[in-house]
Amino acid sequence: MRTTTEYLLKDPSVFKKKLFQWSSQFHEIAWLDSNNYPQTASNFEAVLAVEAFTALKTDHFGAFEQLKEYQEITKDWIFGYLSYDLKNDLEKLSSKNFDGLKIPELYFFQPQKLILVGKEKVEFHYLKMVDDEIASDYDEILQLELEPKHINSKEGKEASSVLPRISKEQYLSKVSEMLEHIHRGDIYEANFCQEYFSENRNIDAAKVFQNLNEISSPPFASFLKLEDYYLLSASPERYIKKEGNKVISQPIKGTARRAETEEEDSKIIEMLAKDPKELSENVMIVDLVRNDISRVAKKGSVQVDELCKVYSFKQVHQLVSTISAELEVGCTPVEVLQATFPMGSMTGAPKISAMKIIEELEESKRGLYSGAVGYFTPDGDFDFNVVIRSILYNANLNYVSFSVGGAITSKSIPEQEYEECLLKAKAMLQALDTK
Repeated sequence: MRTTTEYLLKDPSVFKKKLFQWSSQFHEIAWLDSNNYPQTASNFEAVLAVEAFTALKTDHFGAFEQLKEYQEITKDWIFGYLSYDLKNDLEKLSSKNFDGLKIPELYFFQPQKLILVGKEKVEFHYLKMVDDEIASDYDEILQLELEPKHINSKEGKEASSVLPRISKEQYLSKVSEMLEHIHRGDIYEANFCQEYFSENRNIDAAKVFQNLNEISSPPFASFLKLEDYYLLSASPERYIKKEGNKVISQPIKGTARRAETEEEDSKIIEMLAKDPKELSENVMIVDLVRNDISRVAKKGSVQVDELCKVYSFKQVHQLVSTISAELEVGCTPVEVLQATFPMGSMTGAPKISAMKIIEELEESKRGLYSGAVGYFTPDGDFDFNVVIRSILYNANLNYVSFSVGGAITSKSIPEQEYEECLLKAKAMLQALDTK
């Protein structure tokens, strides 16, 4: 189905920059970048998929069944996203909060042109209809002159500023309500989020993404352009990956700031690794993920490979755990997603009760935020991130949005949770240059 051509790379980092710049000419773009982060289980340094041959766009009604059919019929690489609100296809839930973005709830496409960047080589996988363009595209990419960096660009200065959807006082009050649910025993933990938005805002999405990626350099960065919908993601978190009959999930729960000196940074890492509140956040979600995966796994195969390990990113330190399992024979790729979506790190425990309370207390529809972006391979393998630390943009409505949040447990202090939100919002605000 695809013609494959390989080229050796002299400087992969420069090639990646040129490749992303080259992609701007296409109508549909999916760009995934690991940023050379020493994260385990990543297959590529970067992936670019452009120009849809076929596509699936739908709301949540029967979404997973449609995706299953599309993936099985296509039997090719497909790229796209699952929005958080697909929960309504899985359970008796609803999403009635304000939606300024109006983004479809599921969108996948089969690219005509696919380019996989490794450490030493690049592979071009083109459909037969365009495979005569491989050599000329490669030459065109190599010959591109790189545009200058756009960190703290003045673009958008005259536009409206980014505003919180709720005030600090409202946030503190809602977290207190969440704590009442926890103390009553309705839930053990829930992820509570708040939206920041900007109306009548026209941004250069590619430049803002480059700003954000330069600031954060996370292992699961992604840029999506689908019609007028854009995702600019600096996600540090993998939702779930399937390779053969094995799956792994790597939930993040537990956050601490970075320090200016190495000595202070080491102390913060040590404190995070021992913090009872942060550890309990992570362990509760690990239990939830283990339970979700066990629904599609061979009996006795679910295991925790890494529990509450501190990983450091440019903006923050995080506690990351890794859960793996062998899949039951006959389990389809989409059934794995159905069993585990939405991811535990963005919901809470018990999961359904937490999602109901989240819907009551949050003011904005999450949409693609806390959903997942990734791809399926022709063999039915897949890899998806968690859409956090991300800017969403509807170019038709000139609406820019990002959300931040954190896990609320019985030990949460509302003021400290608010400070964590500000810490997580910092990179997005800097990328949008709203100072």
